[in-house]
Order: sequence, then structure tokens, then C-alpha cells
Amino acid sequence: MLTDEQITQDLAKLKVIAGAHMAPGADLATETITIDGLELDVFSNAPANLGELYTLGLETPDRTFLVYQKERYSFAETLDMALRMGRVLKEQYGIDLGDRVAICARNSPEWCVSYMAITLIGAVVVPMNSWWKGAELKFGLTDSDSKLMFLDSPRLEMVAPFLDKLQDQIIMIKPGEDSEFPEFYDLIKSVAPLTREELKTIEVLPEDKASIMYTSGSTGLPKGVLSTHRNIINALYTWKFVKEITEILRPELLEENPEFDPALLANVPLFHVTGSHAQFLASFVYQRKFVMMYKWDAEVALQLIEEERISIFHGVPTMTWEIMQSENFDSTDLSSLRAVASGGAARPPEHLGMMLQKFPDKAIPGLGYGLTETNAIGAIISGEFYTARPNSTGRPTPPVTSVKIVDEDDVTLEDGGVGEICIKGPTVMKGYWNNPEATAEVIKDGWFHSGDIGKIDELGFLIILDRAKDIVIRGGENIGCAEVEYAISEHPAISEVSVYGIPDERLGEIPCASIMLKSSSSLDAEELKQFLGDRIASFKIPVHSFFQYQQLPRIASGKIAKKELRQIAIDTLAAT
Repeated sequence: MLTDEQITQDLAKLKVIAGAHMAPGADLATETITIDGLELDVFSNAPANLGELYTLGLETPDRTFLVYQKERYSFAETLDMALRMGRVLKEQYGIDLGDRVAICARNSPEWCVSYMAITLIGAVVVPMNSWWKGAELKFGLTDSDSKLMFLDSPRLEMVAPFLDKLQDQIIMIKPGEDSEFPEFYDLIKSVAPLTREELKTIEVLPEDKASIMYTSGSTGLPKGVLSTHRNIINALYTWKFVKEITEILRPELLEENPEFDPALLANVPLFHVTGSHAQFLASFVYQRKFVMMYKWDAEVALQLIEEERISIFHGVPTMTWEIMQSENFDSTDLSSLRAVASGGAARPPEHLGMMLQKFPDKAIPGLGYGLTETNAIGAIISGEFYTARPNSTGRPTPPVTSVKIVDEDDVTLEDGGVGEICIKGPTVMKGYWNNPEATAEVIKDGWFHSGDIGKIDELGFLIILDRAKDIVIRGGENIGCAEVEYAISEHPAISEVSVYGIPDERLGEIPCASIMLKSSSSLDAEELKQFLGDRIASFKIPVHSFFQYQQLPRIASGKIAKKELRQIAIDTLAAT
């Protein structure tokens, strides 16, 4: 394990390496520009928009890119389909620069190609949570004012009651036999791809809107995180920067198996920044095979790692834990793995110890910290740094991101001071869609206030301690406690409710509820789950509910004492 002195020496080496990479003309060079009145460092030689990013795959045009069950498409084939769908969107559906287009479906090649086509023509992609229920989907469509929607069959059933506005603006992904709407591949098979000359007439600038991704917050309704092409691309090139300088410092990481191309197992939903950015879009930068799962299953994941020679296993910590617990783990050939990384939630230090014992030595462990609002950028840690600082989420991701800790008066704290984590850089969102008030609450002088509580230690490593926002993170899924409380309070038997998270070994956290019932009413946990079934996504429904007829405990201000209720729940469950 690295000592603090060795860490200091390695960090000094990284600084020198970073300086060389940032030289003018270098692939990862940076420059300072002014965006919305803020001076920010950005990657100067990165693609100007996502359309330019997709052409990077043509450096290896015949290499397999998208893999989903029996479907396999090369980089060239994928881009050709995106260019064809781009023409369909423009000429048959009238989609123009800045129009919003929603995707609501499980992971598939069509999902990826739809995302590409939408952003190629300068429209704004709206990746919607495919676990949402009808009311949630209605809100997302209404709030984004989407002009067209890509849907699969299960989602079509849920949005059918409020599709009047989009009745003629639906494209189906893997429809049922009796579908009345046009099917994805049928639409593109007889049209020509957009030409380079035609694309030049669609001027997509770095500061143009690229995506709206909905995230649960501490208030009742999800907020649409609006990001530009520059926001997203600078996130991708931040990861590339970190990867390259780490490989120079640790040359043993470069020892890839020459028989196989780089490959990543896509095991999280594409409507999250981990799936869309760190997994899908980053694969263009590395010309990497992108192997999609139908749904998460630890046994299937192990099988795909062996069969597809996966080099990157990247998901929420729960997934790593589950494959290590599999009875097939030891018999699976994992020799192709070069990284086992996680994001979206904290990883308990004991998980890391097990990883170091069970995974091959070449499978370097890693962890990242970021938010939808920062396009998944914040801090990152891997390898020996991680084993030496297992309670940390890493150092601020170089070279264009800054992190600071502030107190309640927004005063920057010295190293070691505990306060709110703030992030600044070109990956920070443009703002919340249609919500300037919420934007002003979290972005101040260019700094995004994360709502997470932490500190930076003496060597510059970020340690997350708590959350200021009222959020539960269940297996990487953000759950706004207020949203769940609102849904529960609609039940006529309930007087008041408090929702909070408690620790869970597999998922990190699970949502729980303490409920005061009206004196003349009765309700049990199963009845509550049925009541919530068509109101909120299933992952948001409390795993444990505790009922009482007395008022919930209060703190001095009169607010419900969530910390006390949380501890009572933990103690109660431990005693059972």
C-alpha cells in the first residue's frame, strides 16, 4: 500500500505528465475561454459537437461497436444508421435545431442510434427514465415539451392515456406485432444517410443545447438537467485525460491482451449519465466495443465478460458485489478485465478488500464521484491511490475541474474543513430546464453546490461524509424523499409521513418510511405498496414502512426528526 510520502511523489509526477499533455497542439491541450461571463478552462482540441465525436469511431470503421444479444454493428454501420435516422427526423417529422426529442425504452442499439441521430441534427435529446410510471412520464414529456418520442412496447402502454399531442410523432423500438406506429428499422432502411455537405448546413455550436436528463432532487418533482455539447464532450475528454496520464504513471496498465479489442459491459440504464456518458459516448473516444445487457443479472454479466472478452466492468458498486457473490465467479475467465470501476453511489471499504482478493491483479479497481448536473465529473480514484485511500472518492478530476468545500455562509474552507462540496468547470450544466429559480439555488458564480457534505484531506483527496439534500441513493438511483412523501400522503389513511434512507449491504441504501395514521384508519406495508404501484417507480417505494398513531418526533424547529427516525428504523430492523 502506498504511504503518504509515495502518494505525494506520484502526485508530483502526475503534475509533470499533465503539463506535457496540456501543451498547445496536444490532443488534450486546454485553453481558457469565456462562457456566459465565466472564464473556464476547456479542452481546445476536442470535437466541437457530438456529431464530430461520433466520427471518431471511423478511425476503426469495421471494429464491432454495438452488441446486444444477437445484434452486432460496427462503428461504420452504427454511424450510417444514425445518419439515416437523422434524415428521417428532419424530413419526415420536421425536427429542427433545438427541438426536444424523448427516448423512453430499455437499453438497445436503437436507443444508442436514436441518441446519435437526435444530437447529430442539433435537436435536444431527452433520455427519460424507463422505470417511471405513467404520471412521471407525463410530467417529463410535458416539462420538456418533446416534439417526438422513441418508445418501446412496455412504455407505450404507460404513456398511451396522454399521447394525443404526440399521436403522429412516435417511433417504436422493438414493437409488438399489432403496433400501429412506425418501427425504427423500417423507417431507415429505404432512406439515404445525411451527407457531409448536408451536415455542414446544420451548424451545431459547442454551446448549443444537447440533452435534458431528469434527476430526482430534494423537492417533489424531478428537474431537467440541461447540458450543452461542450458540457458533455469536456466530460468525455476529462476521463480520457485521466486514463492517459494514469497509464503513463502505471505502464503495466497498458498490457492489453493483443487478441481482443477493448470492450465494456453496458450494465446500467442509458438514461443515467454513467450509462450515456461514461459508458456509451466514451466508447467513441476509445473505439471500444459496447456490450449491452437486456437487464442486470450477475450470472449473465459473468458469462458476457468471458464470451465478449470484456476489459472494463463499470457500474454501481452493487453490481460488483453481486458478481463477487456468484457461485460462478471463480470458474469464470476474467483474464480480459483491466478495470473494475464504479460510480453513482459510495462503495463500502470492505467491498474493496474483497475485490483486491478476488479479481485478477490486472483488473484495477476504481471509483468516481459526479452528478447529473456535472455530467458525472467531480473526483476520481483508482489503483494504488484507491487502496491507500479507500474512504475517499479521489482527487478533483484534472485538468478543467475545480472542487472546493464551503461552509453555510459560502466561505471556502481550508483542507480538513467539513462543508458542502462545490464543483466548477465546463462540464457543469447550463441549468435546470424551465426552472431558473432552482438553477440560481445551486449555481453561484459558476460553482455548482452539490448538496453533498465532505472534506478535502491534506493530500487533496475528497472524502464524502453525508448529504445535505434529502435524497436516498438506492443502487445508484437517486430518490427524492419529498417526492415519495407526497405520493404516500395522498393515501386517505395517512396523517403525516417521513421518508429516509438506511444502510443496505447490497444496494448501499434503501428507502424507508415512518407513517402516522389517522386515528380511525388502518394500513399495512403491502397495501401501501399496492397504492404506490401506479404512482411512482417501483425502486422509489419504501422497502420498510413503520406505522404509528402518535405524531412523528420533532426537532427544535418543529420539523420531523428524520435522523432520529432513521436510527429507530435501523435499531428495529437489527433486533428482528
